[in-house]
Amino acid sequence: MTEQGPLRRLVWLIAGMAAALSAPAHAETQVFTAARMIDVAAGKVVEHPAIFVTDGRITSVADARLVRWGSDVKHIDLGDRTILPGLIDMHVHLDGLAEIGGYRGLQYTDSFWAMIAVRNARDMLHAGFTTVRNLGSENYNDVGLMQAIDEGCAEGPRIVPAAHALGATGGHCDSTFLPPSFEAKSPGVGDGEQQLRQRVREQRKYGAQVIKVCATGGVFSRNTEPGQQQLSEQELRAIVEEAHLWGLRVAAHAHGAAGIKAAIRAGIDTIEHVSLLDDEGIRLALKRERPVWFSMDIFNTDYTQASGRENGVLEENLRKDREIAQIQRDNFRKAQQAGVRMIFGSDAGVMPHGTAGGQFRYMVAYGMTPLQAIQAATITAAQALGKEEEVGQIAAGRHADLIAVDGDPLLDVRLLEHVSVVIKGGQVVKDGTAVR
Repeated sequence: MTEQGPLRRLVWLIAGMAAALSAPAHAETQVFTAARMIDVAAGKVVEHPAIFVTDGRITSVADARLVRWGSDVKHIDLGDRTILPGLIDMHVHLDGLAEIGGYRGLQYTDSFWAMIAVRNARDMLHAGFTTVRNLGSENYNDVGLMQAIDEGCAEGPRIVPAAHALGATGGHCDSTFLPPSFEAKSPGVGDGEQQLRQRVREQRKYGAQVIKVCATGGVFSRNTEPGQQQLSEQELRAIVEEAHLWGLRVAAHAHGAAGIKAAIRAGIDTIEHVSLLDDEGIRLALKRERPVWFSMDIFNTDYTQASGRENGVLEENLRKDREIAQIQRDNFRKAQQAGVRMIFGSDAGVMPHGTAGGQFRYMVAYGMTPLQAIQAATITAAQALGKEEEVGQIAAGRHADLIAVDGDPLLDVRLLEHVSVVIKGGQVVKDGTAVR
């Protein structure tokens, strides 16, 4: 339990009064209360919070025991629960379906994948993820879904879309399952620095807000191995220079040690998977002047190994998945202990989207405290997105994106696998509330 001193109580009293008095006359003001709240910036539990919201933005946070609000303020009491910022998953594939693997996907028409993305987005939101970064989609499905959600035509989280992932001909981000007669080639593929610069511009032109590039081979592609570096450091640097010129950050799929290090040296902002990380890679990440974050999906192997074969995943892919799973988990621990910046990335779509919260318990099992795991999916993820003034913590000016769980997740992080209440922009989208 956190005790508040007289000065803090006075500050919260003034803040609560200001929130109630400063809202425009036409705007609806809400106040959300609960037994406790996790302040992810301060790293502590706050008792009896009162979170004031106007027009979907947080205006102040006060002590509910010390403030009063008028009848024109809508009070939503979440009871004996813990409020947290809405969660951020930094690596999802909303137009992917874990239950359909390998060649089974060819029995569906192209637009099928855009349709299932709508359901997947809702599942992510109801699991507590109010912001997601979609790292690669087909046919600009993630851009279209973002627009539909923003226009109120679909229910889902805030989406930061990458559109088509960039990569080398025949590499992990290319189409590698079909014979030459199909002439199948992914739109994001480029060879050489100039082609890849052009691909960056194309993705940005059609709505990408982040650039995804495949620096190494992968697990669920054909004819690539996770350890293979597939773009040169010079090619990666060209992508970074072009993306940063346009104000976009870059995420690199990189399993292999050589590709990880090339991506770090090239200036990539987040490194995805990071499975075969070595000590030099950790040193490079720690000493680089521009921040770099690691996003390591250490949960989804449980699903792929249990259900992959039934879903149609090829043995080649299951073999690669088995070979790197424990290595990746052990390297997560090493990177965390060394002090590398870590963010939450589940790779949802490899496993069902609604189960993404299961990763929290693995992050704790492999070296994080519950608070550090929560910070990786809130304030630290927001920093990696460059959106720390928008999302990632419960503070004035941020979107009123909140979740609530029964109990204290700092004592039992598995509570985040069963989120009771989800609020996006001040609107309750998953309802476990008692409104009065």
